[in-house]
Amino acid sequence: MNYLFSALKIVLPVGVLAAAGLGAYAIVLSKPEVPTQERPVELPGVRVATVTLEDVPLTVVSQGTVRPRTESQLVPEIAGQVIWVSPSFASGGFFEAGDPLLRIDPYDYQQAVVISRSQLAQARLRLAQEEAEAEVVRKEWTELGRGDATPLTLREPQLADARAAVAAAEAALDRAMRDLDRAEMTAPYAGRVRTKNVDVGQFLTVGSPVATIYAVDAAELRLPLPDGELAYLDLPLAYRGRREEAAGPRVTLRATFGGSAHTWQGRIVRTEAEIDPVSRMVHVVARVNDPYGPGSTPGRPPLAVGMFVEAEIQGRVARQVAVLPRAALRGRNQVIVVDDDQRLRFRDVTVFRSTTTSVIVSAGVSPGERVVVSPIEAATNGMRVAIVGDAEGS
Repeated sequence: MNYLFSALKIVLPVGVLAAAGLGAYAIVLSKPEVPTQERPVELPGVRVATVTLEDVPLTVVSQGTVRPRTESQLVPEIAGQVIWVSPSFASGGFFEAGDPLLRIDPYDYQQAVVISRSQLAQARLRLAQEEAEAEVVRKEWTELGRGDATPLTLREPQLADARAAVAAAEAALDRAMRDLDRAEMTAPYAGRVRTKNVDVGQFLTVGSPVATIYAVDAAELRLPLPDGELAYLDLPLAYRGRREEAAGPRVTLRATFGGSAHTWQGRIVRTEAEIDPVSRMVHVVARVNDPYGPGSTPGRPPLAVGMFVEAEIQGRVARQVAVLPRAALRGRNQVIVVDDDQRLRFRDVTVFRSTTTSVIVSAGVSPGERVVVSPIEAATNGMRVAIVGDAEGS
């Protein structure tokens, strides 16, 4: 009896465990099959620009300050007291060529003309007397003289002295009349007064500056250009022995005056004589004709001397190039192209010109190709991507 009880204590737990295992196995075998699902692969999204080839006009931007083409300092050629000034002879006043600007008291110079005319008349009278006496001497020597007469006998030195006296008197009269004309200072050209230094009642000495004036027929700007930008312009070059001025590229000037933006048109007329040894800048000169004229735009202010403007110089035309956003360029000369299988392909290109917003590519891409313009991390050649947008290549 004890033996049977001991056997049951061993066999019963083993049987329970075996039954539980068989039940679990039956449950596993009877469960429905769950379909296997593959984990979707998320492709990185990129924005692209479609390549188109076009002719692109190039421009170069610079800045400069307007200055007069012709500027002069007026100085009197005679001394005297100022007795009259023109109403336009004031800072900022306009005048035309030949207009009187101021007058110096002419009294002393009028008297000098009278004296010079008297001296000329006396010299001519003396010359006439000497010519008459010389004629009498020649006749008497012809009738009574023997041999050759000396020049002194024929009064030739006296005649030469009288003729020289007449010439000196004529020169003195001419100088006196010129001094009288200089008592009125006239404008050498149509212009404007920059600074005025004298007024009525002031005594002037020869050579003392009375005003600074400048011409208003044209204004000029000195525009600095980096050496690398010269390749995009057709600049007029100065050669020894060639004096004519070649027509340079057009230039558009822009400035803000009185809260409004205004434009003027001009041309590049020359390059300056040297390259700046420090900045390596080449300076070109732009000219605008009739800067103080009203122009075709109502309300446009004059292009005044001293105004700071931005200049956009018209350059050459780049033929059949691709214009892409600046973000398309990777490194110095590489872009990423998306092929027909949506895979990335690194491509070396020839960069013709790059700015802060765009890059002009002259070789390395074809029309219709898609260039990546958005940032992409860990890009590798052949990596698949998804196109999420198209950006204009501009």
